[in-house]
Amino acid sequence: MKTTSPLRFLIIVLSLLAIALSWWRVGSANAGLVTRRWVQDGVPLTYVAPAGAQNMPGVVIAHGFSGSSQLMQGYSLGLARAGYATISVDFAGHGANPRPLSLAAPSTPNQRDGSALQADLDVAYAALLAQEGVDGSRVAILGHSMGSGAAMTAGIDQPERYAAVLAISPTGANVTADLPRNLHLQAGQLEPQFAANAERLLAEAGGSHPPTAEGGGREFQLIPSVEHISILFSPTSHGAARAWLDATLGHTSAEAYEDRRIVWYGMHLAAVVALAIACAPLLPIAPAAEFAHRAPVWGLVMGPFLATAALFLIGQFVELSTLGGMLVGGALALWFALFGLAWLAIGFRPPAPQWADLGWGLALFGLLTLAFGVLAQVVWLPWWMIGARLGRWLFIALACVPWQLAAGLAGGRRWLWWLGQSGLIGAGLVAAVVVVPSLGFVVLLVPLIPLLVGLMSLLGGVVQRPWAMAIGNAAFFGWVLAVVFPLAG
Repeated sequence: MKTTSPLRFLIIVLSLLAIALSWWRVGSANAGLVTRRWVQDGVPLTYVAPAGAQNMPGVVIAHGFSGSSQLMQGYSLGLARAGYATISVDFAGHGANPRPLSLAAPSTPNQRDGSALQADLDVAYAALLAQEGVDGSRVAILGHSMGSGAAMTAGIDQPERYAAVLAISPTGANVTADLPRNLHLQAGQLEPQFAANAERLLAEAGGSHPPTAEGGGREFQLIPSVEHISILFSPTSHGAARAWLDATLGHTSAEAYEDRRIVWYGMHLAAVVALAIACAPLLPIAPAAEFAHRAPVWGLVMGPFLATAALFLIGQFVELSTLGGMLVGGALALWFALFGLAWLAIGFRPPAPQWADLGWGLALFGLLTLAFGVLAQVVWLPWWMIGARLGRWLFIALACVPWQLAAGLAGGRRWLWWLGQSGLIGAGLVAAVVVVPSLGFVVLLVPLIPLLVGLMSLLGGVVQRPWAMAIGNAAFFGWVLAVVFPLAG
């Protein structure tokens, strides 16, 4: 009978305490706030404001491509705690919005379906003004990436609505010295292309000026040590946005709240991993069947570039940017399928799956969901997907099985395989973007690959059965792609 050593028992207890503490700290961020979610005219909306407040300035918040209202919560919570009423939108094809996003320009994902974005912002603006206690004469709009272009366009076309416009990691708009009113620009130090674009927009808007009642304020702030995604979790970014709104809308912030929920989310993720590893020796897992290696290292080295070459050839006959009914996500799944098949063909002779692999694979998927997904729903990612995405998830997950089977068969020193996969997958995806420019958004997600590969390697190692790892990890990675990328029209 397997027993628990004192050290293992201590790790289990500390992990459970860390998980409980993380949930408590994340939940406490909403104390004293009113949060409501509903669908209006087909647009999912999230309203966050201080409970019982009156005469509140309002802020409409718009996410970027592959974003959601959850991803923008750092701004919502910080501004609500400062005394603002905020309303966030899920654009067409994003988050909980089942309406597909039309494709206006295949090579420019940040310029897609501008009219639809503006229609969704119109719904959000009307819903914000309908809330009790909101001062309709003091409203601003804030957007990130694709949403920044939509926010600037709204401020240019409807200056009577928005006293200030805040563009985070800005894309493009026809700014002038007069419009939009009181323009605040931000970009991360580690996203030089967006920083350069912000500087260009500032010059076109007349250069730096303090905010004024007439709307002539202009400002650009470079946020240190962040890139396109991490800027959304930066207290420096949140604080700069709040300061500009205070100065523009004549408001005194009630609280200089710093959103640290992502730190607690990271602690929760690490605690679940530690708990699973500590409990692994206690699980009744039978060893997997024997299998033969061929050239696993060469399969990993060559696979990403063979996948890129095959994707390029397929792209001559198929529109990849909307493959599988998803913008970019379907093509990304196809790339991983091609990579996995190449790695398997060169590197291994896999064993036949067993029924036990299905059970342990589903258990692994549940464990990954617990570690990564459940708290993410509250902090930054709409994990519980809508029905329109479920069918796409199944096909994406199946496409990822060959890659995850090869990764499971690799075994050995998992940290070396993690390092190799992270570097070579990143290089292969960058190469894919070079030959298929319509997949350009993938470059912004490459920094997440080491995190996801490492998580699947660590927790997959708990079951130590290649087919179980393939089933559980492919289901998990497919779920991530299915909830992140927009539905295509």
